[in-house]
Amino acid sequence: MSIAIKNAELIGEEWKKDVLIEDGEIKSISQSEEGEKTIDAEGKYLSPGFFNTHTHAAMTLFRGVADDRDFWDAWPNIVWPLEENLTEEDVYWGTKLACLEMIKTGTVAFNDMYFSMESALDAVEEMGMKAVLSYGLIDQGDPEKLEQEKEATKRFVRYAEDSELVEAAVGPHSVYTVSEEGLQWSADFANKKNLLVHTHLAETKKERDDFKEEHEVSFTEYLDEFGLLNERTVVAHCVWLEAKDYELLSNQGAFVSHNPSSNMKLGVGKPMNYEAMKDQGVKVTLATDGCVSNNNLDMLEEAKTAALQQKMSGDATLLNASEVYEMLTEKGAEAMGIDSGRIEEGAPADLILIRKDVKAMPDHYPKSNLIYSMSGSSVTDVMIDGNMVMRDREVEDEKKIMKNADERAKDLVSRVK
Repeated sequence: MSIAIKNAELIGEEWKKDVLIEDGEIKSISQSEEGEKTIDAEGKYLSPGFFNTHTHAAMTLFRGVADDRDFWDAWPNIVWPLEENLTEEDVYWGTKLACLEMIKTGTVAFNDMYFSMESALDAVEEMGMKAVLSYGLIDQGDPEKLEQEKEATKRFVRYAEDSELVEAAVGPHSVYTVSEEGLQWSADFANKKNLLVHTHLAETKKERDDFKEEHEVSFTEYLDEFGLLNERTVVAHCVWLEAKDYELLSNQGAFVSHNPSSNMKLGVGKPMNYEAMKDQGVKVTLATDGCVSNNNLDMLEEAKTAALQQKMSGDATLLNASEVYEMLTEKGAEAMGIDSGRIEEGAPADLILIRKDVKAMPDHYPKSNLIYSMSGSSVTDVMIDGNMVMRDREVEDEKKIMKNADERAKDLVSRVK
C-alpha cells in the first residue's frame, strides 16, 4: 500500500512537502503527492526517526533499583546479582518494554548489548523495530568461561541470520571484563562474519587508573592491537581518553557513542571531550545507555542534555542543534550500518511525526525547538520501513506490555532480595 504524508514540515526545509511511501521506501517528495492511504501532517514536523547507538534494553526491568549509588557500589551489589537471576522471559518482556518506550519517544532503531539475545530479538521483531543486537561477552580471564561465551555469541549470530529487522553484532563487554584471548577472538569472529563490534571504553576514572597500572599503551591502542578499532566498531562512553586516542579513533573510522545522562548520573568524573573529538574528525553519535544508568530512553531529552553539557566548558557554540540532530539521525544510522536517517527519495521510510505543541511556539527555528524545547512525548507517529508502529501515540498491546514487564520486574527483584 502506498502512503502519502501530506502537508509535512520537514526539519531543515523551508516549505511544506508531501512525501509518498511505497514498498517501505520514500518514493517521491513534492508539493503534491497522492497515495492509497493519506496521513495529514498539518501542524507537525516530519523527521527521520532517531537511532540510539548504545543500550541494554532489558535493563528497563531495573529502572530505579540502583539510583544515587556509586558505579562500583551499584553494579557489584545490585545490578550484577539481578543479572545473574535473569530468565529468557525476563529479557523478552524487558526488551519489549524498552521497545515500547523507544517507539513512543521517536526511536526507530537501537544498538544493544545484553544476555539471552534470542529472546531480545523475538521482542524487537514483534515490535517492528530495527536493531543491532550483540551478546555481551564477559569471560573475566577464565578460559572455560570464554568458551561458553564464544558459543553463546555464535549461537545468537546463527539465530539472527534470517531476521529482516535485526543484525547481529559481536559484543566484547569491555577491556576490564574480557581477556586478551576474548578480545582477539571477538575481532577475528567479527571480521570473519563481517559483523559490527559493540563495546564499552573508558567510562570511569577507576577503569582508566586500573588500566594504566597494567598497560603501557592507551585504551584505543590496546583495542587496535587486536584489530577491534575500525569502521565497524561502536565504542560507548569514551570519557577518560587521551589526545592520541582521538587521533586513532578518527584514523580507524570507529564510531563513538556519547551517553551524557548516564555519565552524569553515574558520576564518572567529567564530560566526554567532544571538542577534541570534533577537532580530530571523530564520528560521534548519541545514546541513552540502559535504564539503570539513565532511567529513560528518550533520545530528544538526551540530545538536549548532550548539547547543554558541552556548553558548560564556556563555549556556547559547542555541539549546536544541527550537530546533535545529525547524531540522532544520519550519524546514528551510519554507526549501526543502516542506510537510513534521512528524508530523500530511495531512503527507507523510517520516519516520525512530531506535534508542534506549545513547546514549539513561536516557530522561529524548528531544529532548535526540537533539540532545546521538545521531548519524546511530542512524537505522535512512528513509521519503520513504511509500517506504522505508532499512530496518534497509540502502540499495539502497550498496556499488556507494561503490565507483564512490571510483573516480571517485581518478581525478579523479589527473587534476589
